[in-house]
Amino acid sequence: MSDVNLWEIARRFERKAAETVLALATESAPLADGWMVFGGVGSYVNKSCGYGYDQEVTGAQLDALVAFFSSRGVEPKAELSPFAPAALLQGLAERGFVLREFETVLYRPLLGDEASRASGPGAPPGVTVERVDPRDDAAVRTYVEVAGSGFSPEGESMSEQFLSLGIKGARQPWTDSFLARLDGVPVGAGGCESMEGLTTLFGTSVLPAYRRRGIQQALISARLARAVERGSDMAAIMSAPGIPTERNAMRMGFQMAYSRAVLVKHGAGLMPSP
Repeated sequence: MSDVNLWEIARRFERKAAETVLALATESAPLADGWMVFGGVGSYVNKSCGYGYDQEVTGAQLDALVAFFSSRGVEPKAELSPFAPAALLQGLAERGFVLREFETVLYRPLLGDEASRASGPGAPPGVTVERVDPRDDAAVRTYVEVAGSGFSPEGESMSEQFLSLGIKGARQPWTDSFLARLDGVPVGAGGCESMEGLTTLFGTSVLPAYRRRGIQQALISARLARAVERGSDMAAIMSAPGIPTERNAMRMGFQMAYSRAVLVKHGAGLMPSP
């Protein structure tokens, strides 16, 4: 698509990412046109994001970023798109921030023919994909446990902090959670969030014994169909580079939008966040 505006995709995605973690945080503070959020030591919501688009980030604000996280005992963390201003990158470097990792953001328009293709391939034989009722405590917990299984070492139990955040997230009004079952047994899960015409797919996991059966693609299809129902004009997925989620998304019509950088500032006594 020749008229794709990747800067605008990044602005929309990063703004939505900030609003999502803001809703889950226990403490927060604005940072220019974005946010700094904290959810407790070891929480995956500990980050600053969504800034560097509509407002200049001053040196005083970057000092406040460092103080916000350091005073709470965690490493300051900044998540940025490649459209971050050079002055912002320089300011972070001067304060000791270093690159920790890259993340890939992929997108797919949901207009015209794209919307008609949103259903994608059907579920594999014996597999059903159902939307979880956020009022059903047992179903929500099962969804969070299965969705979170792919983000913890195999065989390791999920922390109560992660479980609590997952349940809280699943009950947000903009969130839809999906559970895949094979012959009635939960085998995969994934969620999506829809805000201002953008639906972001996240947290997709398939239990190890059931991988390579098309279950992840079935979960993507269900969430794309929900995105169309929600009236979104675009879907997005964030993934670690080169993992099955990225490959499955590209098979389902997603294209790479950009790589985002995760920067952190190490310090004595400061705990890293996921």
